[in-house]
Amino acid sequence: MIDYRRKTVIKGQQELRCGYTTGTCAAAAAKAAAVTLLSGEICRDVSLQLPGGEHIILETEFLECSENCVKCGMIKDAGDDPDITNGLLICAAVEKTEGKTILIDGGMGVGRVTKPGLDQPVGAAAINSVPRKMIHEAVEDVRRQYAWEKGLKVTVFIPNGKEKAEKTLNPMLGIVGGLSVLGTTGIVEPMSEKALIDTIAVDIRMHRAQSEDILLMAPGNYGLDYLKAAYHIHPEQVIKISNFIGDSIDLAVCEGASGIVLA
Repeated sequence: MIDYRRKTVIKGQQELRCGYTTGTCAAAAAKAAAVTLLSGEICRDVSLQLPGGEHIILETEFLECSENCVKCGMIKDAGDDPDITNGLLICAAVEKTEGKTILIDGGMGVGRVTKPGLDQPVGAAAINSVPRKMIHEAVEDVRRQYAWEKGLKVTVFIPNGKEKAEKTLNPMLGIVGGLSVLGTTGIVEPMSEKALIDTIAVDIRMHRAQSEDILLMAPGNYGLDYLKAAYHIHPEQVIKISNFIGDSIDLAVCEGASGIVLA
């Protein structure tokens, strides 16, 4: 077993501690809730397989049980990454259904997609593809283990998620009502450039999905403020790209944009 909270990476001259994604916490919470629901025994520690094949053990923070539903929560530990979700309780409610499938949805504090071009379709909970797969596989393993042939519904929820989401890019990206459940590897590497570039890629895809052929870009707030003051262009119309100008140009080309205006 690997504890990624103890794994470190070197950034500059600093040794920084890794952490877990919201997707990992949601999958672990769902698995612990499913074990408790189907076995009738409290699950305090849960083993989870990450997308890369590694196995980790996470400790449950709370469990709330009823006859047909169990709610479980995990504390999000982002390591030394300045992640706004660090320390939040990431929860999942698992309940028995009459169907045969595993249903996954978002509840309180998980955002809803309102614009095309994102990982999930309009109207869906903002639980990205990899976390959905992790949740499904974790719960399916439990269902097989306890020979449960009927369906299960998993509802991911994040207390205080709606308030925290107001400080993220979610409102600009068209995700309303809460945070996104994210992660591709299951772990958080502090100050990951890849995560920033992935965010820019999502924003570019969203603008292209709205048939924007020439993309407006700005490294930061100075550019956004200038465009708003000089041309009455709202910040939501502009892609914020930080220092990743070359990567942003490459991404725009890959998405078929015919031009860029860089402020």
